[in-house]
Amino acid sequence: MVSYEHTPVSVSDRRVVVVGGTSGIGQAIALGFASEGADVIATSRSEEKVDTTATALEERGATTARVTCDVTEQATLEGVRETATEELGGIDVVVVSQGAISRQTVLGIDDDDWDRVTDVALDGVWRVTQTFAPVVEEGGAIVNISSLTARLSMANLPAYSAAKGGVEAFTRAAAKELAPEIRVNAIAPGFVITPQNEETYADGTEKRERIDRRTPLDRVAEREEIVGGAVFLASDAASYITGEVLTIDGGFATSAL
Repeated sequence: MVSYEHTPVSVSDRRVVVVGGTSGIGQAIALGFASEGADVIATSRSEEKVDTTATALEERGATTARVTCDVTEQATLEGVRETATEELGGIDVVVVSQGAISRQTVLGIDDDDWDRVTDVALDGVWRVTQTFAPVVEEGGAIVNISSLTARLSMANLPAYSAAKGGVEAFTRAAAKELAPEIRVNAIAPGFVITPQNEETYADGTEKRERIDRRTPLDRVAEREEIVGGAVFLASDAASYITGEVLTIDGGFATSAL
């Protein structure tokens, strides 16, 4: 009989930076990691949101720090890196969750909107990786947040879709180059309720009904339901997984109707 030691899905004592971690899915991941025993710094451009999220992290027992950044400005990312290294004693995991969106048609979107979305959602992932990968501890992980729009056609999201498709391609490229020291994976959430979209996806709306009909699990997700995938990819249980995109969508992408 073959015997083996099971590797638990755990991020206890991990030192984590969540870029874009003060709202939406990123915030849920930051708080979820803290609840699982990780020390976490969640950052964004907003001092108010950073402070609020840091307080919530501390309430969950995490060591944290209050620091802002803008993924379009390399120097601010370097500031987060230095703060995290000093306050946490090192970095084991980086979650890259910032985003920007523009609801324009392919023919209607202008240069400014296109550049704004791709600069944050795609170029920002590259900048975060270049900034943090050199200091992530051996055996550590980077988890990028992608989207179903990288693979499915959704109206009026050309820049966002292109950026998220680039995130998945970049994830595979970075996984190859940073191996074996660092694993790089991505999560592609489906339709997820966040404070920013709860009215759009509210029960009874036409859009919600269309999503539910196509989703085998018959509902949209709560943002906390994305946390488990992030914890898994950051843990030693995923020690042989890199360059992958984990879809968490209730089966939406597999359903034809």
